[in-house]
Amino acid sequence: MQRLAQARRRRALATVVGALAGVSVLAGPAASVSATTAADVRTTDQLVDVGPETDGTPVRLDTRLYLPEGDEPRPAVLLAHGFGGSKQSVDREARQYAADGHVVLTFTARGFGRSGGRIHLNSPDHEIADGTVLLDLLGARPEVRQDGAGDPRVAVVGGSYGGAFALMLAGVDQRVDATVAAITWNDLSSALFPQAAAGSTTPGPYKQLWGARFFGASVGSLPGAPSTSATTTAPAAMAPPSSAPGPSAAPAAVAPAAVRLIAHSGQTAEPAAVRGATGMRNKSGSTGRNAQSVGESAAPAEVLCGRFELALCAELQDAAESGRPSAALTATLRRNSPRGTIGAVTAPTLLVQGEADTLFGLDQADANAAGLAAAGTRHAVRWTDGGHDGASSNPGLDEGAARTWLRTYLAGSRTDPLPVPAFTYSLPVPRRSDTAPVATLDAYPGLRGTPRQVPLRAPAEPAALLTPPGGQPSSMTSLPGLGSLELPTYRLAALPGMSTAFDSAVLERSLTVVGTPSVRLRVTSTGEEATLFVSLWRVEGTDAVQQRSLTAPVRVALTPGRATDVTVDLPASVWSMAAGSRWRVLVTTTDTAFTTPRQARADRITLATPTLTVPTADGRILPSTTERDTESIALAGGILALLGGIGGSALLRSRRRHREHVREEYADIPLVVDRLVKTYADGHRAVDDVSWRAERGQVVGLLGPNGAGKTTTMRMMLGLITPDSGTVHVLGRPVHPGSEVLGRVGALVEGPGFLPHLTGRQNLQAYWAATGRPPAEAGMDDALGVAALGGALDRPVRTYSHGMKQRLGIAQAMLGRPEVLFLDEPTNGLDPPQIAAMRPILQSYAASGRTVVVSSHLLAEVELTCSHVVVMNAGRVVTAGPVAELLSSEDTTVFELASLASLGPARAALEGAEGTRSLEVIDDPSKPTLTVVSDRPRESVVRAVVDAGAEVVGVGSRRHLEEVFLGVIASSQAPSADGSPDGSLVERLRQVRAR
Repeated sequence: MQRLAQARRRRALATVVGALAGVSVLAGPAASVSATTAADVRTTDQLVDVGPETDGTPVRLDTRLYLPEGDEPRPAVLLAHGFGGSKQSVDREARQYAADGHVVLTFTARGFGRSGGRIHLNSPDHEIADGTVLLDLLGARPEVRQDGAGDPRVAVVGGSYGGAFALMLAGVDQRVDATVAAITWNDLSSALFPQAAAGSTTPGPYKQLWGARFFGASVGSLPGAPSTSATTTAPAAMAPPSSAPGPSAAPAAVAPAAVRLIAHSGQTAEPAAVRGATGMRNKSGSTGRNAQSVGESAAPAEVLCGRFELALCAELQDAAESGRPSAALTATLRRNSPRGTIGAVTAPTLLVQGEADTLFGLDQADANAAGLAAAGTRHAVRWTDGGHDGASSNPGLDEGAARTWLRTYLAGSRTDPLPVPAFTYSLPVPRRSDTAPVATLDAYPGLRGTPRQVPLRAPAEPAALLTPPGGQPSSMTSLPGLGSLELPTYRLAALPGMSTAFDSAVLERSLTVVGTPSVRLRVTSTGEEATLFVSLWRVEGTDAVQQRSLTAPVRVALTPGRATDVTVDLPASVWSMAAGSRWRVLVTTTDTAFTTPRQARADRITLATPTLTVPTADGRILPSTTERDTESIALAGGILALLGGIGGSALLRSRRRHREHVREEYADIPLVVDRLVKTYADGHRAVDDVSWRAERGQVVGLLGPNGAGKTTTMRMMLGLITPDSGTVHVLGRPVHPGSEVLGRVGALVEGPGFLPHLTGRQNLQAYWAATGRPPAEAGMDDALGVAALGGALDRPVRTYSHGMKQRLGIAQAMLGRPEVLFLDEPTNGLDPPQIAAMRPILQSYAASGRTVVVSSHLLAEVELTCSHVVVMNAGRVVTAGPVAELLSSEDTTVFELASLASLGPARAALEGAEGTRSLEVIDDPSKPTLTVVSDRPRESVVRAVVDAGAEVVGVGSRRHLEEVFLGVIASSQAPSADGSPDGSLVERLRQVRAR
């Protein structure tokens, strides 16, 4: 049974959709504000001078101070936002901290929003130095409790970009008294170029999709640039980053809040360049390169780099193209990381990291924890099932842990035990719950835990894995924004010829994997280097799913043709391996989230050791997170809703029958459409006061350009949708969903649908049996004659061509010889002889006293088949009548001219002349045409055109339906505001001919 109660995944999916649409999505419930209401918080905005840019351009940061009610000094919280954010992004969280009794200072980091400067990715000389200035500001505020002169009692809190800021600031400034750092990095180089080959110092492949988001956010932070940020999630108390920079951005999600990181993938500098902005004045009043917008005057590098520091930007772009970082970039990224200063942190630190985070994995938090442990610094580690890829399913617990940590250490306590468990982790969400069980341990075990061996079986014959030229197609294993979703995407990951898999036997006992699984592979390649991607899947029947959508990239140097053994550390996370389950290690040669080699190569992958080593743990599960049978509750609620719906539907049908008005005056008229109106939810009126009727013996063509409302009208005529107003009557009986009179109607709308394993004959028989009517009424032989499939009738439909299915669909619609037959594009897929054969079938069917309604774009075929036409445009009927009358030509002369230049003289000779009733012009350069309706003799009209100097290459006396159609459509077009028609007649002619 499918999972019915995965609220966590719905929130995560909403986050992904919002990110793809460039829209802020708030994940998690609203925060409860205690102690003081948000209305009691006072705020002050201030521009703070910080260090200049490298070129000497002065920089000011846009800050906001939040003061709680009361006059006594309070501890402070310095609240940092995420990449692409601003002070506005964390406004909601700041108000909550202030309501808890803290002075809160928020700021927009340099390079973002209204602050000056460029983005240096938390450079110690820039962003981190800015942090010390902000601590100085708090140290000078009388509202802030001081531990000494200029030494404020302060905690630094941040998520992602802000989390690294918090750790690095605590490492260089001993005035920091507590730190909470969420979903952040230890080494930005290893985070962006991850290497899963154990013991290797070679950088792995580049995370190209996340890298694209960094550049998108840097462009999005330019003045006037659209917000490009994605929404990700982590506890609100971690000062989550923002979704969109600037004062207009939506507030960040409240506790437990969404963590907003970086811009949505695919944004480039081009939109900003097109906007042609001329420059941005920084807060000091000067205009410098650090704050310059992208415009026509901007240098090419600035156009590409947004507000990134240009040298760093160039290094990142080179790495994105090659997939490898330069030595200079590696040094910069490592310097701009907590790894260099984590050993100097003395402030008690809570590390929070996501178990399904495709940007900063658990290995980054593990490295930070190791540095803190080596320094003897109090710390705790918390793994949540949220992160950059989705919302935590226990946001209240995550928030509570952070607030407890701050409350304890801002009060000055440095005694043991820790105020929260030393290690907390989340298990995968169980089948009968919408929240993850949370377990704790008294000590953090690291990523290796207690190892267990799971035997693996290799295929009988090792497969050759290919890396295709250009690296495409690319496997799809992990995508930013989908890491927390358990999706059946195995076939997108395990591309044939580019993947191999090693399965375990059925597990005899349950295992909870906590940390980094590992597998030892033997690689033989035609290349001198192989790039591989290794992921862990749970096998379910013939398919497989990922509990965590993570992959381990491996780059290993090789000697061509010689086997090399490599130990692969799979991504650290938490898996529940239940007894009776099977697990699979999948190896692929490409992955869409990473920059992969473009050179073709072949690899042979086998198991060097036939085991999967998994670290296990047996923590105490918190009672508040034990399993709730929400699935059964949802199922029971669904059954009750279904029963209620059935009862309500029956009651509704009963009431409808009572209020139906049979129109006796229409009893012998097959179809009457009266003043139909249909408006969709977005306000578009697809059908606007449409009325017409079809009599017995008529073949009626329903015509109109795309978007005219034909399909919507046909759906209402068939009772598939309900009109806002107006009625449809078939033989005097009103049509609505479930109407009994629809049993006298046959239809083929938007293509036929059949059971592919049945033959054509069996499909028709099954369809008729479903109606419950006697077989003798089906007219099966006549229908089979219409299909004209011969011996193919007894072949499975899956073997049919499109045209064969179309003919079978028409035959199915004609079963039972319905009084009214609706056919939507009936000749679609038919060849010319079949189209010609269908023509007399429809005409003879109508001649038997029935009615056929045909919707088609083939105007020439409608002209030959239909007796009447109804032409719609923009939701209205613009003309209707017999085809013969519309094409009547006794007073009509059609001139085909040599060129567009002849249209003017010909028109001038006839326009306003005695006897001229109308002129129609088709200004198609390939075939300019002038049609005149005149009371004068035809020879007189021709003479006038020739005498005017027009070059006439053909004269006709009969219009075609295409000309009538284009003419009425053209005349129905409303002029635009400047008086020009909405699209030229030539363009409409081309569109009609293209169809």
